Amino acid sequence: MNNKLLLDNLRSIPDWPIKGVNFRDVTTLFKNAECLKTIADEMYDLYKDKGITKVVGIESRGFVMSSALAIKLNAGIALCRKPGKLPCETVQESYAKEYGIDTIEIHKDAIEEGDVVLLHDDLLATGGTMKAACDLVRKFKPKKIYCNFIIELLDEGLNGREVFDKDIEITTLLKL
Repeated sequence: MNNKLLLDNLRSIPDWPIKGVNFRDVTTLFKNAECLKTIADEMYDLYKDKGITKVVGIESRGFVMSSALAIKLNAGIALCRKPGKLPCETVQESYAKEYGIDTIEIHKDAIEEGDVVLLHDDLLATGGTMKAACDLVRKFKPKKIYCNFIIELLDEGLNGREVFDKDIEITTLLKL
């Protein structure tokens, strides 16, 4: 899709958080009302006919658009968070990162068997966090799982799409 408005308003921060990384800062898209509306409209167009019943926002930038999209799709929302952030009983999934193990969790009653679930986050790079979120959501036995990102980084060596099972449909608004 690579919408020009979004590309023109996306901030890049060289050498952050470490040297050699060109960080893509979606907060500049969120603060611009026209960009925010464009993202919501484009995401809605992608999923309006998919029967989505739950949108899962991935901590923390994924919360912003997942909420807006859930409203437009007339779907519920669930939050996928780091351990200890959700107040009720949770289900967890751990996954390997570059420098150790990380864990995400979701409320045990957040998703029902047979839901059609859309997981959303801001950026697809290596895919580790979203893959873990997909594995976590699978425990609930949903009818279908979709994944969406605002940005997909196509830099050599990241290969984020390759970590996902073939039955997961992945969409992105910007490919960089």
